[in-house]
Amino acid sequence: MLPSSHAIPMNALTDGAFPSPQILADAFSEFISASSVLESSYRELQREVAHLGAELAQRNADLTQSLAENDRMRGALQQMLDSMPCGVLVLGEDQQIVMINPEGRKLLALGDAPIRTLRELTVAGQVNFEALADKSDNPCESEIRVPGAEGMRWLAVRIRSLRNACKSYAREAHSAQLASIWILRDITATRQAEQEREAARRATTLAEISTILAHEIRNPLASLELFAELLEHEPAEAAQWIANLRAGIRTLAGTVNNVLNLNGEGRPHLVPVDLAACVESGVEFVRPVADQAGVILTFEASREQLPIFGNEDGIRQIVLNLVRNAICHTPVGGAVTVTARAGRNSDRNCAIVIVQDTGCGIPAGMIEHIFEAGFSGAGETPGLGLTVCKRLMTQMDGAIRVESAIQQGTAFYLEFPIL
Repeated sequence: MLPSSHAIPMNALTDGAFPSPQILADAFSEFISASSVLESSYRELQREVAHLGAELAQRNADLTQSLAENDRMRGALQQMLDSMPCGVLVLGEDQQIVMINPEGRKLLALGDAPIRTLRELTVAGQVNFEALADKSDNPCESEIRVPGAEGMRWLAVRIRSLRNACKSYAREAHSAQLASIWILRDITATRQAEQEREAARRATTLAEISTILAHEIRNPLASLELFAELLEHEPAEAAQWIANLRAGIRTLAGTVNNVLNLNGEGRPHLVPVDLAACVESGVEFVRPVADQAGVILTFEASREQLPIFGNEDGIRQIVLNLVRNAICHTPVGGAVTVTARAGRNSDRNCAIVIVQDTGCGIPAGMIEHIFEAGFSGAGETPGLGLTVCKRLMTQMDGAIRVESAIQQGTAFYLEFPIL
């Protein structure tokens, strides 16, 4: 104890004298008071320790309950993943496979083989899954073909990034950050159904085209047979019958080319061509048809050249279809005029071809349907000509439009980008 804690200095007790009773009583009283304070502090400390112990026990109980709940939820989630009808694959940051559910193993035909990394999955599945991993930010599904016990199958793969969703997954992940989750769906049946529908559609289209082709060819063939008989029995009129035969043959040639163009795949070979020369060639090719029908066919072109990027055969086929169509709807003595000139459409220069007739015109309600395959404004023989014209114009980056007035005539406008 420090000297200052005593009522009298310690050296006062070293001179052989004994302290007085009062001094001892005071010292004892102070000792009793200090003991009471210490006892009170000890009891308060005990209460605090007891309270902390109870609180720690409660927290331990809560933690134990939380861990048990987490284990229960983890087990429930695992059961859900295992029972899902689609495959689930979870990847870590280093392309380690954190989890793959049984359906995923089944879809990828992995069996019980241990697969730890995406590289091993690529080797086992014979598909470049490492390239798919780069599409984690792509919202669209990817389609892949994988080998299976029953042959090749189609899988749809959707990948979602997990970098901002969570930091750890399970004990097996060793607290590593997750990179992405993959959802795998078997779409083999869907693809097979699509292929079957496409085959059925092609068969239906072929049947429709066959019907249209039969109608298109029947009348020219009948005319050719008639003119052949007249040529045999009336040789004096041979020149006239030969001209009619030539018209029928060219009509058949145009019909066959329409079918080929309608079912052709890809774009035609485009080269720089002189539009006016191609159009004039097409007009001359179809002139026998106009002469046979008694319709006046004229061609007009500007003196300047009209260079475009196009296909000569396609341009001639367009002219043949439009002029033939105009002749069919123009009465005897009427006129069909074909014009080629330079013009301007919107903000660019273009070459324009106009095929105008003095025929019966097209009703306003039918104009939006005339470019549909098999449509006939007169309700008679269906045709393919205008459908092929629109297809060919689209392939040459051009446009086709029509203006018509009842009993006044129709004009088709062809607009080509000019070089």
